[in-house]
Amino acid sequence: MSAPPRRIAYGPGPEQYAELTLPSGGSPSRGTVVIIHGGYWRAPYTAELGRPLARDLADRGFACWNLEYRRAGNGGGWPVTFSDIRAGIDALADAAGSFDIDLSTITLLGHSAGGHLAVLAAAQAGSRVAVSGVVSQSGVLNLAEAHELGLSDGAVQNFLGCSPEEDPQRYREADPMFALPLHVPAWVLHGEDDTTVPFTQSAGWAEAAAAAGGRVHLRRIPGDHFAMITPGTPAWDAVVRAVGEAAGITGT
Repeated sequence: MSAPPRRIAYGPGPEQYAELTLPSGGSPSRGTVVIIHGGYWRAPYTAELGRPLARDLADRGFACWNLEYRRAGNGGGWPVTFSDIRAGIDALADAAGSFDIDLSTITLLGHSAGGHLAVLAAAQAGSRVAVSGVVSQSGVLNLAEAHELGLSDGAVQNFLGCSPEEDPQRYREADPMFALPLHVPAWVLHGEDDTTVPFTQSAGWAEAAAAAGGRVHLRRIPGDHFAMITPGTPAWDAVVRAVGEAAGITGT
């Protein structure tokens, strides 16, 4: 069993923290996974969504950094939310000095809106830690399309605070479709029965990323939108395989 998580602040706000979960009774042997939860960037959805994932992956030998951040409705929205993501990932550099965390392999794992934030973070230069790869779980990876479809009652406009017509540059800066080429490998997973985020969100980004020269693995996996964040499901097993591959490990 994994050890209880430690809450570590990376900023002064109540939402600016990460939960560090380590394997119980031994050092992490399979690298570090940064978990970024979804919820369409909205305040009611919290790091609680990532805790089962952190426990399961820690039991498999990974150090897990379950990241909380400010969201639309509690001081977040663009660009504050993404600034928190970057600061939270950078905080791993400080945590490694106090805890047994191996930063030689860092995988970003993001679900839904967390997939959007994970892919965007993987594309950014200048981080204090080096990201090795990113795994997107039914990520919202095409903001223009998501806005046009009105996903989750206008979640994109709620997050960005405007329409594309009002501020096209704001949309471009926030959209993973324009954060290419991606210089780390990406595993883009999408549930076969997902009715929350359409498959075109993953497929369209994966095609564009591959065309830009990126290393992209697009996979349809069993289950709906939430099966992939439910340990014990075939969908979660597929996520674990992708995380293992991103960390350079087989047989996870």
